[in-house]
Amino acid sequence: MQTRVLIGFNTSKYGAVVELSEKIAELLRENGLEPCVYGKNSMFAEKLGAQIVESPGICSFIVTVGGDGTILRWGKLAAEFDLPLLGVNMGRLGFMATLEPPEIGRIPELLSGNAPISRRMLLECKVRRDDKVIFSETVINDVIVSRSSQSKLPEFVVSCGSAEVSRIRADGVILSTPTGSTAYSLSAGGPILSPDLECIEFTALCPHTLFNRPMIFSDNQPVIVKVCHYQNSRSAFSVDGGKGIPFLNGDTLQLTRSKYGLSIIEAGDGFYGAIHNKLITPIK
Repeated sequence: MQTRVLIGFNTSKYGAVVELSEKIAELLRENGLEPCVYGKNSMFAEKLGAQIVESPGICSFIVTVGGDGTILRWGKLAAEFDLPLLGVNMGRLGFMATLEPPEIGRIPELLSGNAPISRRMLLECKVRRDDKVIFSETVINDVIVSRSSQSKLPEFVVSCGSAEVSRIRADGVILSTPTGSTAYSLSAGGPILSPDLECIEFTALCPHTLFNRPMIFSDNQPVIVKVCHYQNSRSAFSVDGGKGIPFLNGDTLQLTRSKYGLSIIEAGDGFYGAIHNKLITPIK
């Protein structure tokens, strides 16, 4: 049986993304691999000459075409079905999508089983309201709890296990995986963490205080966020850059280590090479 490779891309982006996906599908066939599509991408099956699969579980790999945002969408499927994921970068930075378009000829080699794989810790986010779980999702990058537009500053209470560690008025708080440390948390002044670490990073957004430092929590205790609204202030939470969902007084957001992990096939110079080439070199 041929090795099946699921090609994932953002269907809202046509043009170059679909064109490159066609080239990748052709390359896979030339090397005895079977390109497949799933979900919304199945509308492009004929264009790519790819098989439509009913479940990602019958595939051996996922190749995404896009930026890190595309990996955030497809990475949760990759984690659920324990499929190694290779990202072809068509975005701006690409800390997870490390293979550049001119390098797609390397894909068969990288899928041969000899390429290094970076195993990433994920989180599980649950939000409870009135003792009922109203939201549950796997987290690859981060969870953000922030004040709504034109709202006064709420007070955010962050606890690790049973211990309260921060009570602060701010625009919001970011709780990220090590993988997510190079995303919004980095922009907010948080440290860069090696993606193979197993911890939870906490960074405040524009806190109203003279003292503010990011914190790193162990992954063996839950991290909990509550909010105390002030003069009709409003807040919302989002996961991995998704749509904001109202976060009310009395709601509890809890983060724990997920039972899933994400396997990223490394290309190029790996994580530290990406840091040097995409963050440090441009300012030299």
